[in-house]
Amino acid sequence: MDIGLVSVTFRQLPPEEIVRLCRQAGLDGIEWGGDIHVPPGDLETARQVGAVTASQGLRVLAYGSYYRVGAGSDPRRDFAPVLASARALGAPLIRVWPGDRGSAAADEAYYQAAAEETRIICGMAGEYGIRVAYEYHPGTLTDCIAGARRLLDLCGDCGIRSLWQPRVIPAEENLQELEQMDGRLAHIHVFHWVKREGQTLRLPLAQGAADWKQYLAAAARIPGGHGLLLEFVPGDSPEQFIADARTLRRWAGR
Repeated sequence: MDIGLVSVTFRQLPPEEIVRLCRQAGLDGIEWGGDIHVPPGDLETARQVGAVTASQGLRVLAYGSYYRVGAGSDPRRDFAPVLASARALGAPLIRVWPGDRGSAAADEAYYQAAAEETRIICGMAGEYGIRVAYEYHPGTLTDCIAGARRLLDLCGDCGIRSLWQPRVIPAEENLQELEQMDGRLAHIHVFHWVKREGQTLRLPLAQGAADWKQYLAAAARIPGGHGLLLEFVPGDSPEQFIADARTLRRWAGR
């Protein structure tokens, strides 16, 4: 499995510094975010960031867009700049957000509209050999495994996949969700968060060893290639990122 970084972890840093940190950490590549580092439609920036990434022996693992499927967009118009930036960047996969509401607040018509739009954008991206994957996140249709599987099933065989990340729930429940991703798993966003006294805290990845060793073993049993992408380290600290990268590489036998 490729090991990389989600660039939004360091929104405050320029791409050149992020690339330097990833090389120092011994990672394989980067998911570049579309909110700060590679805005959709800015093709010159996308080409520059792709070139900087490659110049240091790293790969672009994904384009983390903020395009929302099923939220009233015209995909042939609104997805076009996202796709153009992904192509200029050299990204093999585009991350999109499934809807603008949680699964419990969405009716069948909303799910159907999201699935139809997904089929359209997968077709657009597929013309250039680029895959599309859903974010797995609260406030979207993929806020839990039931919502994710429902939407993926509605999409049929268009090639859509889904990312996965642990929710702040017991590890055994997260493990059950991950195991149900079947062969439709794309990348995994890696971080260790816990809830204490009503607050969600970011902790060093090493403190989540008991949980993450189970998740990694489960991911290894799921067919298809999927990367492990570090995200949101405590204190937005480059030093903590280096430590977390070392931890993840050790767990992955790297």
